[in-house]
Amino acid sequence: MADRSFLDWPFFDARHKDWADGLDAWAGLAVQGLDHADTDATCRGLVKALGEAGWLQPTAAEEGDRFDVRTLCLSRETLARHDGLADFAFAMQGLGTGAISLFGTPAQKAEWLPLTRTGRAISAFALTEPQSGSDVANSTMTAEEDGDHFVLNGEKTWISNGGIADVYTVFARTGGAPGAKGLSAFVVPADTTGFEVVERLKTIAPHPLARLRFSDCRIPKAALIGARGEGFKIAMSVLDVFRSTVAAAALGFARRALDEALTRATTRHVQGAALFDLQMVQGHIADMAVDVDASALLVYRAAWAKDSGAARITREAAMAKLFSTDQAQKVIDRALQLHGGDGVKSGETVEKLYREIRALRIYEGASDVQKVIIARQTMAAHLGG
Repeated sequence: MADRSFLDWPFFDARHKDWADGLDAWAGLAVQGLDHADTDATCRGLVKALGEAGWLQPTAAEEGDRFDVRTLCLSRETLARHDGLADFAFAMQGLGTGAISLFGTPAQKAEWLPLTRTGRAISAFALTEPQSGSDVANSTMTAEEDGDHFVLNGEKTWISNGGIADVYTVFARTGGAPGAKGLSAFVVPADTTGFEVVERLKTIAPHPLARLRFSDCRIPKAALIGARGEGFKIAMSVLDVFRSTVAAAALGFARRALDEALTRATTRHVQGAALFDLQMVQGHIADMAVDVDASALLVYRAAWAKDSGAARITREAAMAKLFSTDQAQKVIDRALQLHGGDGVKSGETVEKLYREIRALRIYEGASDVQKVIIARQTMAAHLGG
């Protein structure tokens, strides 16, 4: 049984506990024994099921309201504990249209958000490029003005939901300004002429991922999200909301690994005694428990700060993502070690967790990038003080 005592922490209101309990109960029935062999079909089914049950509502901010980041984090933690693909399906609905929620026009919001928050359309966030990775300011994809249209040319890669999404938020360079200053954001429906999925990407934990190409892809000027040249600010604002949810997903994986380790330690016997009776095993369990609670504190501090009105939580979110993803990797590794040979058997829970966690230390800013962000933010605070 996963620890639920953290829901009594002062970070949360009663509605957060009710949401987490309700989603946990639903997932316990609906998100079990999923077939990950056909990830496209499974993700489509998960988005549809989550939407029909009302669990995608927090993935789009209400008009004039902020995102409820604590609810987003609780949702990702809960779903990740049950199934990694369920967490992925939920997360991308929010990240994919986050720019529309925060900066979109009334028409853009009216067209897409009712569809994505009910599971009737799948969204994607197309930011990463082959040569840029985490260096968003180095993006080279272009959007040239042509009358009443922009013409997109370039490639994006490692795009989650690539190949199954109905709508993409795409970032491209609209001016000659160097670095971050020349980027803009656009809404691009999947059926737009000139857009194509050129490669499906396979990873150690199967998720829908793709490389995208835009060849003289014409979109109306009404597709521009926010103001021209604000793409970098828009991308960073979206990541400021959703980066702490990546940490929450890692926390969910870590909680599941701890649960699996506790079950193994109490049911497996060595020389006539439970595995847990070995002091070294108790030491592993203690380390795992500390890492889980420390991660939870960082995750929900960041989420609470954002929900409390903080304009930016760049430092807090970076700390949460760095620590939670790195420590989840260690927690899962310890759990696998306690399972011995069974831990590396294909299809075992800890084996799946071991594959699921690795990507979280890379996407939405790799761990090394988070360290740079934390160091710079810390220095800026020191100089400012």
